[in-house]
Amino acid sequence: MSRLMRPPFIDPTTGVAYDTDKGDFEGYLTKQSMWLRDWRRRFFILKGSRLFFAKTPYEAPHGMIDLSRCTTVKSADLKAHKKHSFEISTPETTYLLYADDEKSKDDWIGSVGRAIVRCSSTYVSRGQTQGVGNGANNAINEEEDSDDYSNSSNNPYFND
Repeated sequence: MSRLMRPPFIDPTTGVAYDTDKGDFEGYLTKQSMWLRDWRRRFFILKGSRLFFAKTPYEAPHGMIDLSRCTTVKSADLKAHKKHSFEISTPETTYLLYADDEKSKDDWIGSVGRAIVRCSSTYVSRGQTQGVGNGANNAINEEEDSDDYSNSSNNPYFND
């Protein structure tokens, strides 16, 4: 049985097409619109460091939040005046969303939070030697650095 593929998101500013099929985490959330401030139910697709949203699971997404620019994802029930709500913040914009229930809210916060951490400049996965910055290898060599944190009497970091 063949499965329908979701059309890509086309960035209106750059014209770049982003594959949105087979997302890492997907589901419905209700998002506050940017201009009218009314609440609209949308289908969200988390794929890598991007969170796309569309009217339905089968339509091309009409919006994208670049999680590499995000600073926080956190609960926002009081700010949004809605149960099960959370916010995703960038330096320019704060997106308010709410889920259908508390478990779904927690799942979304966890998934978005992990995506933000994965694309942050300080994240290094297990077995990975790439570190901070533009692909430069800045990972700490444990053998070189191990003496700095030893528990010897000559080490200024420890007070015995």
